[in-house]
Amino acid sequence: MSTWKYRLSLQMSPQNLSLSDSLHIAVLASILSLIIYWTIRDRYRVRNLNGKHVFITGCDTGLGNSLAKWLDKRGFCVIAACATEKGSQELQCCSSLSLKTVNLNLADSSSIARAVAFVTEQTAGKGLFGLVSNAEGSAPVGPTDWLRIEDFHSVLDVSLLGLIEITLKLLPLLKKAEGRVVNLINAKGLVAFVGGGYSLSKWGMEAFSDTLRIEMRHFGVKVSIVEHGFFKAEEVNSGIIEKYLFKLWNRLTPEIRDSYGEKYLVEYIKAQRSSVKRLCDYDISNVIKCMEHALVAKYPRTRYRAGWDAKFFWPFLTYAPSCLSDMLLRITLPAPAESRRPVSGALMSV
Repeated sequence: MSTWKYRLSLQMSPQNLSLSDSLHIAVLASILSLIIYWTIRDRYRVRNLNGKHVFITGCDTGLGNSLAKWLDKRGFCVIAACATEKGSQELQCCSSLSLKTVNLNLADSSSIARAVAFVTEQTAGKGLFGLVSNAEGSAPVGPTDWLRIEDFHSVLDVSLLGLIEITLKLLPLLKKAEGRVVNLINAKGLVAFVGGGYSLSKWGMEAFSDTLRIEMRHFGVKVSIVEHGFFKAEEVNSGIIEKYLFKLWNRLTPEIRDSYGEKYLVEYIKAQRSSVKRLCDYDISNVIKCMEHALVAKYPRTRYRAGWDAKFFWPFLTYAPSCLSDMLLRITLPAPAESRRPVSGALMSV
């Protein structure tokens, strides 16, 4: 036994290590050092956060509403933008007096201008520490030849152009405070397998966020993207999508309706309901933690992924070869009555 240990020690001595062994050890040591460095760096937080102003869009319900309440408890001065007066009142009822609300319609430039003026007044020369852009203008979506150009506008005007416009108008305040921009993007929108402006808006916000991050770093403004998966609050969105599908179907010409068949509509709606059960995550705390980290971390990450489907399912479809992702989508989505490549089954949703 002692002889075996002696031989092993000789083989592992620096004099007997080959060049390839040394390179392997150096690479492993470098990787381990980077992991340790990244872990420590990720834990640093910004100090003196109490009283910092954070403006959040889409606070009537869902993630924006939950984040506004969470940051309010953490001592931030939250300015919550709501689309309805009812949403504003309900949020104020369960928050502190420091939380302020403002009505905002992202499709209306005058409404955006009024919201920016309100934020400027509230920050009182201190600048804006955080902007969290959250808008889910998902409907209408459906087969492309069911849609009209105004259907694209109704989504893009809110979920892309509206968010870009309010970001541009708040940049002076963000630069003054050397603040943060956090753009919330649904990862399922990064896979385009149905017509409409939904995926266009998500890809557009990804591109806008990337260019903004590169340009604003010179002014101390940090930009992060939070890509989240399908969560419980989107069950409401699924019902809205069903409503719009019936509306789209009823306005189709007889020729287009016959080419798809009524069975297609039934199967498509089944796919919507099935996706809620298969992909829905009932715990939105992971998304809230990612958004909070992007705001309070000294070195926020460029991208966050929250939810199992955002981490594994949608990225797989995004980076998989097109022939593979196309095949998976063909076998899971319904086929029109006059399809030349009939496919059975329907599992997925927008």
